Order: sequence, then structure tokens, then C-alpha cells
Amino acid sequence: MKLSRTLVAVGLAAMTASAAYAQDFALRFQSSDPSGNPNFELKQEWAASVEALTNGRVTVEMLPVNSIVQHTETQDAVSAGIIDGHITDTSYFTGKDAAFGLIANPVGAYGSPSEMLNFIEYGGGKELMNELLNPYGLQFIGATTPGLEAFISKVPLDGVDDLQGLKMRAPEGLVQNVFQAAGAAPVNLPGSEVFTSLDKGVIDAADYTVFSTNHQQGMHDVAGHPVYPGFHSMPLVEVSINKGTWDSMPADIQAILEMSVRDFARNMTGQLAMRDAVAVAEANANPDITVHNWSAAERARFRAIAKSQWVDVAGQSENAQRVYDVLTGYLTEQGLLAE
Repeated sequence: MKLSRTLVAVGLAAMTASAAYAQDFALRFQSSDPSGNPNFELKQEWAASVEALTNGRVTVEMLPVNSIVQHTETQDAVSAGIIDGHITDTSYFTGKDAAFGLIANPVGAYGSPSEMLNFIEYGGGKELMNELLNPYGLQFIGATTPGLEAFISKVPLDGVDDLQGLKMRAPEGLVQNVFQAAGAAPVNLPGSEVFTSLDKGVIDAADYTVFSTNHQQGMHDVAGHPVYPGFHSMPLVEVSINKGTWDSMPADIQAILEMSVRDFARNMTGQLAMRDAVAVAEANANPDITVHNWSAAERARFRAIAKSQWVDVAGQSENAQRVYDVLTGYLTEQGLLAE
């Protein structure tokens, strides 16, 4: 009888401890994408995978853009503990340090998602991100990207010369600087206003997102000259968490979260690339849409302009110079910097 009571007591204690442990990491992450967007749906899948991989020890509530704070305020909100983490384009924080803009989207640097993800994982990018984020109270877990973004346009674009005077939407920071240097007239508009601005003629083109998402959202109905494959922008989408929360986590949970983000990146880039292929086929079959594919020579011209802007950004802060040095070192070592 005593043995049975002891076993019951131990079992109850273990259950109580397990239940308490499972409640330690109920997290809220805010996304930079709206509900219903394909990117947001993939982020919800990641949140569900975290709960499954940790056997319920970590739960993540994925919130759409602007749920708690504006998309440009999530870094401060994570630091303050208002939200636990975010999945967002790092370039939104360029105003704090030019380094964020350079590492987030070194326009023209990469030819594929794998080149960027290899830089983050194996080329020094992950360490750079934590050097940038830790002073703000955040810990970088890992990165994903939707892939090389297509370009939306109402007018034919077949090379750099066609960008002259083009009224276009581009996010502030390096992306906007590069297009301005190439002769375009970029303006900063939120993604939610891209369709309406194109439809009303406020802009004639836009740097927005990948081809399939543009197509799904009807962008090509009002702008029938998309450029694909993408030649310019591929944003780094960071998955970061409050550093105090991260430091309180046991090593196995930290390892699981890092692994889950690597899998998330493969899931996002793979699924969106497959959707792009389907959407491009649909667009090519539509007589009202003309898909433009820039020549290698024109892509090289644009990249040369972009590289000049990397140098300008590098001179804006010590951190930006460090990002430039590590990034160009990686690109050179991998044979990716030559024209």
C-alpha cells in the first residue's frame, strides 16, 4: 500500500511539473503579412509545427500585421515584452541602423533563396544578425524568404533604360535607393495600397512580392507587364524572439526552434516557387499579360548599380560596414560577386 501511494504521489508530482513546464512558453508572434496572405498562412503552419515538435511545451499564436503594433514597431514591442517575437522583413528597421537595410535586402546580391539562406546559416549572417539585434533585446532564431520577388508593371520593362522616370512603389532604404540610382522615381507605400495605387495610376510599377502572390491578388489585372524571374529584391524575413525569453529556454527547446525555422524556410521557398510556376503558366496563357524576362546583360547592369549603393550604405554606420565586409566576403568566396 505504501509503495502504491508513493508511486501515485510521484506520478501526480510529475504530471503537475509537466503541466507547469508546458505553460512556460505560450508565445505571441506578430507577422508583417495580413491574414489570408499566402506568406501568413505559411507562418501559421510554422507556429503549428513548433507546438508539434515540442510536444506542446511551446505554443505560438501567430498574429497578422498591425494586430498589436504597426509593422515598423515590432522590434520595440518584442524588446519591451509587448509581444514575444516577430516574423518580419528586417529592412523595416533601417531607420535605426543602416546595417538592417543592407543585410535585409542587398539588392541584386543573390540569384536564388539558397544563396541567401546559406549566407545566414553558414556564411556569418546569423552571427551578424545577433550582433545587430542583441543590443535591442532580441535574439535571432533564423531566417526565411518568399524568394526572388517579381516586378509588377503597367508598362513594358525590358532593361535598365526602361526604368527612367518610372513611378514605382519600393520600400524605403536600400531597395528604394537602388531604383532611384537606376533612374526610377520610387515612393514608399504600404503593401495594402499597391493594387489601388496601380489601378488609379498613382504609380506605374511596384516592387512587392513573388509572382504567384501578385497573381493571386489580381495585380496583373491592372498591371499586365510583370518581370519574371525576379532580378532585384529578395527580402530577409527574420524570425526573432525576446532575448530574455530565449535565454530562459532550455537548450533542447532552443535547438528545436532553430531547426523548425530551417524547415520553415525550406517549406516557404519550396511552396511559393511551385506556386510561381503555375501562376506564370496561367499568365503566359492570358493574352492580356506579357511576362518580361530581362537578359543577362541587363541584369548585370542593374546589379552594378546596386553594388554601388551597397558601398554607400556601408559608409553610414560601423555595423553597416561590418555587414558589407562579411557579405561581400561570402559572395566572393562562393564566386557570386563577379558580374
